[in-house]
Amino acid sequence: MTTRHAETIWQGGKDGSGDFETESGQIEGTFKFPTRFEDEPGTNPEELIGAAHSGCFSMQLTAFLEEEGYTPDRLSTSADVHLEQADGGGFEIPRIDLTLEAAIPDIEQNTFDDLTQRAKENCPVSKALAGPEITLDATLES
Repeated sequence: MTTRHAETIWQGGKDGSGDFETESGQIEGTFKFPTRFEDEPGTNPEELIGAAHSGCFSMQLTAFLEEEGYTPDRLSTSADVHLEQADGGGFEIPRIDLTLEAAIPDIEQNTFDDLTQRAKENCPVSKALAGPEITLDATLES
């Protein structure tokens, strides 16, 4: 299959910064400690994990829906990635909350519930992030 590449070049200590870019050139930016651990504007690794996870989940759900004969009108997925201080020091990501609002014509609630859970468990990013608890709040719009 495929291998994707991203790179960060960090310069300096905690007061330094790291410039990152992806292979495609579509995503690039700068990481700094204040953008990750404080409220300074800018991106951070958790934000990028959230983007990757919400996108992967939406794509996996779309694939499962189409296998069952459904085509979504709209899937709006967000991911809240929780960064917390770990017991004994350091930091961890103990939980990711996925929230989905979906418009899918003619789907039954139980089918929707089954397919969203399967997508949460089977999207490659969910599998890669199997350490933290991943919750899902999925709403089917009528």
